[in-house]
Amino acid sequence: MTDPYLVRYVGGPLDGRVDTLPELLDEPRETVTHVHLHGGPKIVHHYDLSYAVEYGCEYRLREPADEGSV
Repeated sequence: MTDPYLVRYVGGPLDGRVDTLPELLDEPRETVTHVHLHGGPKIVHHYDLSYAVEYGCEYRLREPADEGSV
């Protein structure tokens, strides 16, 4: 029996979420986009792929870019 492959989310509204996959994806997505729809404006969060020894894939919340940066 093989262990399932875990994908963990760090930061933002998905913080602490862990998805279980039956196997490692050949090419995991570099970025995951989470769109929150509610009574107000649409809120979009981007998570970028990184790797963690204990989890395998880990998606970390992308920090918003400074408006004044180039």
